[in-house]
Amino acid sequence: MEHSPGFLKLAEDARSRVREISVEETRAKVEQGQAKLIDVREESEWAAGHARGARHLGKGIIERDIEKQIPEKNAEIVLYCGGGFRSALTADVLQRMGYTNVASMAGGWRAWQEKAGPVEQGP
Repeated sequence: MEHSPGFLKLAEDARSRVREISVEETRAKVEQGQAKLIDVREESEWAAGHARGARHLGKGIIERDIEKQIPEKNAEIVLYCGGGFRSALTADVLQRMGYTNVASMAGGWRAWQEKAGPVEQGP
């Protein structure tokens, strides 16, 4: 997907304040129960396939619902989207909301699939 220059500038600014971790590190943290994996993509993207064990809290609603879903502000949370831009923006916002252990998965869903991460279909 080709992103607009304004979006890329905004995402790169957010990425300067957000910790990014690899697919391998994400998988290890999730498999060991150390981190909660959150898919911030659109509902249609989620339904088409998502990382096994992930929860869906789309970028459009996560700020509204995150405190109900994960009230612990120090919980380890790894966010992902299609390519790592929306998750970086979302991680930046969650940090501003007081979450202290948030990361964005580098490369997002595309990287997850390239690395043969386990996948689930549907809701």
